[in-house]
Amino acid sequence: MSTLRSPEQLRSVAEEAAVRLADAPAEEILRWAAEEFGDGLAVSASMQDTVLAHLAARVKPGIDVLFLDTGYHFIETIGTADAVEAVYPVTLRRLLPLQTVAEQDATEGKDLFATDPDRCCALRKVAPLQQAMERYEAWATGLRRSESPSRADTPVVAFDAKRGRVKIAPLAAWTDEQVDAYIAEYGVLVNPLLGPEYPSIGCEPCTRRVQAGEDARAGRWSGLAKTECGLHT
Repeated sequence: MSTLRSPEQLRSVAEEAAVRLADAPAEEILRWAAEEFGDGLAVSASMQDTVLAHLAARVKPGIDVLFLDTGYHFIETIGTADAVEAVYPVTLRRLLPLQTVAEQDATEGKDLFATDPDRCCALRKVAPLQQAMERYEAWATGLRRSESPSRADTPVVAFDAKRGRVKIAPLAAWTDEQVDAYIAEYGVLVNPLLGPEYPSIGCEPCTRRVQAGEDARAGRWSGLAKTECGLHT
């Protein structure tokens, strides 16, 4: 979009839509977002599964899909991003941190993810997304309420005060069974690691296998109080 609306205008749009679309199907939410924001809408994708990217491409072919290429991903995650770029009718934008891993090691100390994981996420995830969002009015994320207690109240539309943008979660009300059914129906690309041992996939150094009976996100930043990377807090 050539001219972005002010944060105050976007807040008003978000507050109205949050009420009207609270119980709407995911496809309807995305259709509204595509009509409201046009090219000012982007979709973020972690490449754990690609349900949201696939659904968004059906609604708005060519839509920008933002992938945070942290430099620490599993090779399977990179492969999934490559497949999305090759197969889906989307424009994949790989968002890179300001520094390579080697440069960060030199300035911040080796393996910052182990010594200060919050700062590592801030540098390699939060800052690149913040910069990318300067060209958009809204972004859609794959957050779902069933993923963890911290996401249980996720609204389908909200105003992201941190970025001054509208944040959309079309899949917020979806259960794991609905996700699985969509993947099966459309043959959606899925990260090969995704399964009982890796129900939640982040950067390789900060993701471990999950044991039977553990919470789905127990393998993320294991042993730390940290439960989110900072993109959604």
